[in-house]
Amino acid sequence: MMRWCRRKIRPSGQEQHWTVGASPITSGAYSYGLNRIKVREWGEGAALTIGKFCSIAEGVEVVLGGNHRTDWMTTYPFGHIFKDIFGPAPHPGHPATRGDVNIGNDVWIGEGALILSGVTIGDGAVIAARAVVTRDVEPYAIAVGNPARTVKTRFSPEVTELLRELAWWDLAPEDIRLIVPQLSAKPEAEELRQLLLRYRGQRTPGV
Repeated sequence: MMRWCRRKIRPSGQEQHWTVGASPITSGAYSYGLNRIKVREWGEGAALTIGKFCSIAEGVEVVLGGNHRTDWMTTYPFGHIFKDIFGPAPHPGHPATRGDVNIGNDVWIGEGALILSGVTIGDGAVIAARAVVTRDVEPYAIAVGNPARTVKTRFSPEVTELLRELAWWDLAPEDIRLIVPQLSAKPEAEELRQLLLRYRGQRTPGV
């Protein structure tokens, strides 16, 4: 049976946990738009993990399973429909999932995006409106289209690596408040190195 949920999850400064059917959902602190996500699952038990400081627009859907078996003789879901005729026992492995969905920190997901099971979206990535994400998206990449493809990266490889090392989302709230001006401007490599020196060893990893 398909289950889906659009819960009234308010933004929080704490990590949040809930379930949709058999699927555990975890969201990191300060992410917003969680109540806008429609999560679909069919009892496969795949998990959805969302990082900290994510921005989620209206109409985003995450499909954690429901895959039909293209490696079987038929893709038809015997045991799940017309059970009075063909038998009620579900057959193991159908419906199927490609695995958990992992969304990194500081990810922006545009309106109407669809994310399929087994996908990892890296820290700082941008998913364009109505993109259909069928494979992994690298950190700080911008992915658009159906199927979603990377059209550019947000920053140079050097800056991207420094941002990933800084992992500003794992700093204490009082430290983040101090660097909001830098976070709200174009990143420069030298400035990032200075921040790394200042905050080395002061992070609190979460989701």
